[in-house]
Amino acid sequence: MIKVPAYIKTVLYCSVLVLFFDCSKTQKTENPGVENLKIIGYVAGYENFDPALVDAAKLTHINYAFANIVDGKPQFELDIDSLNISKLIALKKTNPNLKLLYSIGGWVWSNNFSHIAAYAENRELFAKGCIQLMKKHGFDGIDLDWEYPGQRGEDNAFRPSDKDNFTLLLSEIRKQLDKIESNDHKEYLLTIATGADQSYIDHTDLGKAHVYLDFINVMCYDYYHGWHYQTGHHANLFQSDKERYTGNSGEEAINRHIKAGVPVHKLVLGIPFYGRLWEKVIPQNKGLYQNAMSTGIIIPYWDILKRMESGKYIKEYDPKARASYLWNASDSIFISWETPRDIQLKSDYIIQKGLGGAMFWEYSLDKNQELLNTLFESIQKESTSKTQ
Repeated sequence: MIKVPAYIKTVLYCSVLVLFFDCSKTQKTENPGVENLKIIGYVAGYENFDPALVDAAKLTHINYAFANIVDGKPQFELDIDSLNISKLIALKKTNPNLKLLYSIGGWVWSNNFSHIAAYAENRELFAKGCIQLMKKHGFDGIDLDWEYPGQRGEDNAFRPSDKDNFTLLLSEIRKQLDKIESNDHKEYLLTIATGADQSYIDHTDLGKAHVYLDFINVMCYDYYHGWHYQTGHHANLFQSDKERYTGNSGEEAINRHIKAGVPVHKLVLGIPFYGRLWEKVIPQNKGLYQNAMSTGIIIPYWDILKRMESGKYIKEYDPKARASYLWNASDSIFISWETPRDIQLKSDYIIQKGLGGAMFWEYSLDKNQELLNTLFESIQKESTSKTQ
């Protein structure tokens, strides 16, 4: 709870600067409008990909992934990180409006989030470290990808208090960002990536946390993944009438966030530029929702297109789920994948629902930019038509 004297001091200070700055990100709740829809692309520093090749004209934001947490502060761990970041910063020459953030954590490096969020002094140390790293490289903001508060991810620590501590951590980072904005004459962004399932909603308090955030990237994918010995749609927009277990979909994920208290315009729909592949699948229903002898491994979009050249794969579609899949009967292989058709439908949904835009993981997985071009053109077309 904010003490009255500090609150009054803050209000007076912000009033003086009102012609030039907003006093806090927590006051920014208005709908930005369809003409400002975001297209956010993650760029993974560990991929064998030259960031200079990113088509910055088709993006509004880039999230560079990932920084680790070392000794309580974010830190880049790869020798190539600095060079990659400098190449991404250079993209602003072709798109001056491009915003570049760095993402902390991810599946592999979320093991220390619970520890740094648990104590006030740790949160302050981490938040100040976030600012230092952001300023050092010239980023426009910070993206947290904690997988997951209050839950087991890959090898992360977690505790019941993560639910409240996550909000406190975001509050502290926002506080530190607000401190430097007036001096820098610049607004800095704070965003997070969130899980799509109900368990993530239950272990966080997004209704309170969102006030510290500019927007939220909802990971609307991996509904069936590397733990499942059963096939399924991994990024379907709507629920399938053939679904028996998870009940997950893009629509369900967005509605869960709205029900949790997040304004719809702050929600960004996540799209995968990859598929999931299962082998030795029971050959019923063309492999859909069948047991397999392997789990769903990640397969890049460009690799899927290469495999299809064999002529063994048949394109299939689930009209209820609005989801595409491939069936290779001769090798008993099932692939859940994202196609231009699916991205067009998701773009339509983003506009109709009033969402903040689209996010995708990850740039290098779509070498020929077929998916990115579809996303850009459909978002741009829909935005233009709605504002005319």
